[in-house]
Amino acid sequence: MKIGALKETAQGEARVAVTPASAAHLQKLGHEVLVQSQAGAAAGFSDAQYERAGVAVLPDAAALTGAADFVVKVRPPSEDELDRMQSGQSLISFFYPGQNQDLLERARDRGVSVIAMDMVPRISRAQKMDALSSMANIAGYRAVIEAANNFGRFFTGQVTAAGKVPPAKVLVVGAGVAGLAAIGAATSLGAQVHAFDVRPEVAEQIESMGAEFVYLDFQDAQDGSATGGYAKPSSPEFAAKQLDKFRELAPDMDIVITTALIPGRPAPKLWTADMVSAMKPGSVIVDLAAERGGNCDLTVPDQRIVSDNGVIVIGYTDFPSRMAAQSSELYGNNVRHMIADLTPGKHGEIVHNMDDDVIRGATATHGGDITYPPPAPKVQAIAAAKPRERARELTPEERRATEVAAFRQQTRSQVTMLAVGAVVMLLIGLVAPASFLSHFIVFVLACFIGFTVIWNVAHSLHTPLMAITNAISSIVIVGALMQIGSGSPWVTLLAALAVLMTAINIFGGFLVTRRMLAMFQKS
Repeated sequence: MKIGALKETAQGEARVAVTPASAAHLQKLGHEVLVQSQAGAAAGFSDAQYERAGVAVLPDAAALTGAADFVVKVRPPSEDELDRMQSGQSLISFFYPGQNQDLLERARDRGVSVIAMDMVPRISRAQKMDALSSMANIAGYRAVIEAANNFGRFFTGQVTAAGKVPPAKVLVVGAGVAGLAAIGAATSLGAQVHAFDVRPEVAEQIESMGAEFVYLDFQDAQDGSATGGYAKPSSPEFAAKQLDKFRELAPDMDIVITTALIPGRPAPKLWTADMVSAMKPGSVIVDLAAERGGNCDLTVPDQRIVSDNGVIVIGYTDFPSRMAAQSSELYGNNVRHMIADLTPGKHGEIVHNMDDDVIRGATATHGGDITYPPPAPKVQAIAAAKPRERARELTPEERRATEVAAFRQQTRSQVTMLAVGAVVMLLIGLVAPASFLSHFIVFVLACFIGFTVIWNVAHSLHTPLMAITNAISSIVIVGALMQIGSGSPWVTLLAALAVLMTAINIFGGFLVTRRMLAMFQKS
């Protein structure tokens, strides 16, 4: 099959659907790759780079559309682009079929099969094709960069000879893909980051990234989780409490990044005009939901405005396009993974399997029919989490009683274990020779001490497997230490080797575990 990438015609769009790197992967699947001349120029990919990658460069859109079996692009096609396509051709792009009914019917009438990258179901197997998440990741990162560019102060706090600089305070509203990317970028720059989301399960994710989760004091538990990876609309009571919390935070925040958006729905208004008025002059609001009306009352799509009190409100809708090289690489990978699923034999033949959850879910038109909306996938994306009950704070008396009960239980178990051990040793001593009994006592003491020492280490410092191996090593090392002073040179040598090897295992295990934990912690 011939896969052809069109040059984007939307104003300000710099991305391209196929990069030289992704073209190489498509060729390995047996496909021939075509690209319209200058399609990747705005993203930094010249025609010469495509030619070196074995891609045929065609002069214009008409030539490419006439030659390609599969047309790929980023933005939804224009009417002219669809009219150039013929029956039996396929299109892969963002399409938004729920908002583009006319385009959907036009594609059906022309017999074009449409695979909408925005309709890829959010299930584990389809993560590599999830273009919405790829672009949201870039948008969240770029939002922080835009905020830093417009904010007249440091993000990180400093103490210098010229004076003390406080860190910037950042609030991220919504902790989806874009929100988590914004949190990561802001914390990396040294800001004090606060984040809010209606889904309770993301609190741990936020805190693990070094940010502070904003809790609401709301009597009735609210769980905003929903299938599909998005938050569901909040109840009016919860929404009102949420706005009250934001009004409380507004005067202290230097930067606010709002990301609350569900595809196909108007953006909820979460940052009202009075909250903007309460912010300090020079503060910055970056609204990632501007394309659907914005989360802020003052947002103007595609514009940067300054409020009456000096707050900068950024409503750009092209954040991924502002990092065109990176976003093109990621989108190109999403597209080539989709085509890889459409090419199961890897011999250049497309098999449009409508029994496949991912392909069926992303297909908007096929075989002259409109197939949107798709049925629910057999595997649910992200199930709604059950609300977790908060642990009740114990009173000092209850805490003391709990500690006493735990101590008594531990004492009983230890006394029982020692009594049973003593009885077993006495029974063995009645029949075993004295030479065996001395060695057996050493072995038992090594087991007891090794188990006790290692098992009392906090579990956050090692994995369960590491705990077991260290416990075994400690048994060996205690036994070896007790035998290292033996009169026999062979026993001394073996004991010394045992000490060396088990010490390497124990300390090396803790060192490896520490490095593993450091991967998930901010130093």
